Amino acid sequence: MTSHTTPARPAAGKRDARRRLIRELLLVASLFAVYKAGRMLSTGRTDEALRNADRVWDAERALHLPGEGAVQRLLMHSDALVHTANTYYAAVHFPATALFLVWLYLRRPRHYLWTRRVLAVLTGAALALHLSFPLAPPRMLGAAHLVDTGQVYGPTVYRAEAAADTVANQFAAMPSLHFGWALMLAIGMIAATRSRWRALWLLHPLVTLLVVVGTANHYWLDAIVATALLGATLLLIPRPTPTRTGPHPHEQAPAQAPALAPAQTQAQASAPALVQASAPAQASAPALVLVPAPDQAQAQAPVPARAPALAQAPAQALTPVPARTPAPAVPSGPGAPVSVSAAVASVGGGQ
Repeated sequence: MTSHTTPARPAAGKRDARRRLIRELLLVASLFAVYKAGRMLSTGRTDEALRNADRVWDAERALHLPGEGAVQRLLMHSDALVHTANTYYAAVHFPATALFLVWLYLRRPRHYLWTRRVLAVLTGAALALHLSFPLAPPRMLGAAHLVDTGQVYGPTVYRAEAAADTVANQFAAMPSLHFGWALMLAIGMIAATRSRWRALWLLHPLVTLLVVVGTANHYWLDAIVATALLGATLLLIPRPTPTRTGPHPHEQAPAQAPALAPAQTQAQASAPALVQASAPAQASAPALVLVPAPDQAQAQAPVPARAPALAQAPAQALTPVPARTPAPAVPSGPGAPVSVSAAVASVGGGQ
């Protein structure tokens, strides 16, 4: 039974993964289709969009923001540079966002869910603002005196007449989703990776900002409003916990601990042997310490417990050896005097 049921588990896992992928693709495509359809609802509001453009232009001058023309003049120093900027605006926005989402889906699933929700909320808020506040881009504003670089140098994604454009809504300038999505891409990559160079992802929104302003497709305020909406969205949707790209050095310590245990066990096992080896020396310590003469024992310092073996040799050398002396001649006779020392020596010699 095991041989028949085991291969079915990987196949079921693959089917579930394909279903999840198809579901995500349909969900993202549906959200994008709803956004594109919603943008087209404000295509016929040309007069209102131009009036709002005048208001935004005056507000930027009141706030002393730099003119959009300063960035465009830098780009127009070289035909190749302005052509590159137009290509970046037309060809990088959607592919970069799509690749970003695919990479997160495959490598950082939790960050993918977080990013998808943030982008969905940000795009929904932008759609509501597009419908309530139609805005003509600065390339359409006569007071700005800017050049439509897409039409002059190419490539472009818009038609020359905004009213005849049935593919894109040219009056959805605020907020700039070009900049909002690029900023979220950088934030998402910084949050999902651990490289020391991950802050360089911020170059993508920076270049995008210079491109959308220099090509006269957006105002500075369009990027500022997009940043504010993204910040509010990030506060509403909590970021997932950081994902480690590799094993942390501290995680390997428990795995190495058992390898050290046998060595410690052997050291502990050898401890009783050392105690047993030192036991005889300690047991003989009292006998060796009592050997020296009383006057020498008072002059010497107390012997440590582990030093009996060193005190043994001097103690033996200092022990007096009794000598057998010949007994002195004791005068015989009834009247001979007998001394006490002679009597003691006589007694000792007889033993």
